[in-house]
Amino acid sequence: MSDSMRGQIGKVWLIAHRELRDQFRDWRIIVPMIVLTIFFPFLMTFTAKQALDFVASYGGGTIIPERLVPFLLMVVGFFPITVSLVIALESFVGEKERGTIEPLLSSPLKDWHIYLGKLFASASVPLITAYLGISVFLIYLKIDNIAIPDINLLTQTIFLTTVQALLMVSGAIVISTQATSVRAANLLSSFIVIPIAILIQGESVLMFWGNNQILWLAIIGVSILAVLMIRVGIAHFQREALLGREIDILNFKWIIRTFWNSFSGNYKNIFNWYRYEIPKTLKKMRITIVLIILMGIIGAVFSYYYVLSYDTALAFNPETVSGELRQVFGTEIGSFGDATISVQYIFGNNVRAIGVILLLGLVSFGVLGAIAYIVNMGLIGAVLAFVSIFGYSQAQIVLSGILPHGVFEIPAIILSSAAVLHIGITLITPLSQRSLGEVLIESLADWAKIAIGITVPLLVIAAMIETWVTPILLLSVIK
Repeated sequence: MSDSMRGQIGKVWLIAHRELRDQFRDWRIIVPMIVLTIFFPFLMTFTAKQALDFVASYGGGTIIPERLVPFLLMVVGFFPITVSLVIALESFVGEKERGTIEPLLSSPLKDWHIYLGKLFASASVPLITAYLGISVFLIYLKIDNIAIPDINLLTQTIFLTTVQALLMVSGAIVISTQATSVRAANLLSSFIVIPIAILIQGESVLMFWGNNQILWLAIIGVSILAVLMIRVGIAHFQREALLGREIDILNFKWIIRTFWNSFSGNYKNIFNWYRYEIPKTLKKMRITIVLIILMGIIGAVFSYYYVLSYDTALAFNPETVSGELRQVFGTEIGSFGDATISVQYIFGNNVRAIGVILLLGLVSFGVLGAIAYIVNMGLIGAVLAFVSIFGYSQAQIVLSGILPHGVFEIPAIILSSAAVLHIGITLITPLSQRSLGEVLIESLADWAKIAIGITVPLLVIAAMIETWVTPILLLSVIK
């Protein structure tokens, strides 16, 4: 390690050491740590024992106990983190209220020195508490002769606890830099705790399913989100803005004005808007558009070969399936069983998919939105693989069943997904003299420009073709 790097780390540790010293002097932090470390694991051990006895009394197998203990282990690590989150929430705004932050911000340290030092100190206490709680829980399990999870699942649980703590703490520090009071920061903490609690529910499902490989993917995904959250905090931390904000005001007029100015580009004529503003926005998104196209190709190709690799295990009879397809298309065009396929139905389905990609992208800096897009594109690869397994011509199916409406629908999904990914990339990019709220509003305006100006018209055309043209062409091929 070079002297320069060692010096930079030393400056970060200077801030972290100051914070840790103050934290461990406060009995309001130490006492809850001790209580949670001893009492909460005991409560979870009691819960595990009662559940095991209940299952045994009804002659249940071992699968529920094997899945229950790792879940309780994850809860033992999660609960102390939520309690210790208050340290991160008041890391900046708390010092501001106490009047002790001015000497720190007037120091010659760089912004990222201060931010990373606070992050390290704020994450240390929750992680120490979580690790101690997990250790005590394992000791209690050993005392009560309850089977301890295998080393692989135990390692996954510890990794999940670590990355979730980093994600929660980094999000709390971002809130602390943007809020103007400790009260406001504490109220905003629900936007951290609730999503992570939902995430843990999803991870618990994976644990009960026993799908350890997907659990590793969840660990990688949460790690990426934690890194992106830390990047957002560093990108938008400005000591001058921290001192300048005195009160939070929800200024709807400013929000609407900022959004409209970015959306319209100050063009009064819709033709000029299409001629100048839309191309300018597409140019800003050119990198994300290329990335999204590459992701879609990779997802489709991977899905195609994945399905083909398991074709011998598929419980399908090509002749039976072909007959069923002919029977479906032999009925009234546009009717599939009880569901009537119409322009409104298909258009609504596609709009919902775009909305889901946007919502997932907003809570994950575009990561989950990109994954949802890849899954959509993967369906195309899977369909082509099934077509090959069933003995149809892939070229004919593509030309008759995918391409007619796909030339409009696929570009619409690509552009809207690229706009969502662009929001995430913009949020993690340092932009001087621009607040986090302003960057988010302008990024949403860019997405709205693409969605309203390009995506929605393309989806309308695609829905009409998919309703009135595609079934006829596909029917001719199947017959």
